[in-house]
Amino acid sequence: MSLHDTYGQPLLTFPESDKSPLSIRAKALVFVDPRSRQLREELELLAPLALPVLIRGESGTGKELLARQIHRASDRGGLFVSVNCGAISPTYADAELFGYSAGAHSGTASSRAGWFGSANGGTLYLDEIADLPLPIQVKLLAALENREVTRVGAQQPNPVDVRLVAASSIDLAQAVAAGKFHDRLYHYLHEGRLELPALRERVGDILPLAEYFVGIYSPRLNLAVPPLLSEAAQRVLELHSWPGNTRELENVIHFALLVSSGEEILPEHLNLPTPLQALATQLDQLCRLGQPGERSALQALLEQVSLRLAQSAA
Repeated sequence: MSLHDTYGQPLLTFPESDKSPLSIRAKALVFVDPRSRQLREELELLAPLALPVLIRGESGTGKELLARQIHRASDRGGLFVSVNCGAISPTYADAELFGYSAGAHSGTASSRAGWFGSANGGTLYLDEIADLPLPIQVKLLAALENREVTRVGAQQPNPVDVRLVAASSIDLAQAVAAGKFHDRLYHYLHEGRLELPALRERVGDILPLAEYFVGIYSPRLNLAVPPLLSEAAQRVLELHSWPGNTRELENVIHFALLVSSGEEILPEHLNLPTPLQALATQLDQLCRLGQPGERSALQALLEQVSLRLAQSAA
């Protein structure tokens, strides 16, 4: 039985021909959980519009994949250009984003369109846009509003038609309040906004993603028959809080395939805390932070959980 047959929704993945050099890890997004289905409806409404889009989500949730789907669902025939803003050199940010003309730098005999020019007619995806220096944020907004860029060393601007899709793992409103993000650029981006929930908030997507990663890594590890996720392993996966989101789930499944030897992946292969262990950790943290009256009740509950853990280990 295929994953599509099992869960009723296809996985959204990067085709081999559409992988960016900046996206070397396998990533996938599913629309099985009710929150994910709502997100897909919002995406399909936004994609055909000319609005910029801001994707807000924790690290590892698959924001770039969502941006690629926006590009595919639009009518833009140009390229999807993905840029990690944290990797842009502050010294050469102008040239990297907006390009440069021949002779602008010593040893440069030719011109370059830059990331912005490369996305002409298509979509420019800026991951972690808050990492851009403020002066570059101002120039970015001007280029978007005026629909033209001036390359470093050039005398005349070049017209461009670029749709911006930006992503951030932080609340940009707070960055604006702190003076670290340009207010007008924030409002420009705020016209189209998508919230990508953390994996722990869309539990219905966890098992389809896990099955997908089993299918991806099994042939890479020369496993003739992909192992099945046992029911106990499925429960552990669904109860884990996934602070690393989809990226963490991928690593967990990869590890499980390396250490399992039978036809099933069992909880011990996942190297994750059991639900009781996770509860004990949370209770311990609450005991340290709670009010004096709360601590005694939490401590009693923690002792009960610890006793259960000791009994299960015996």
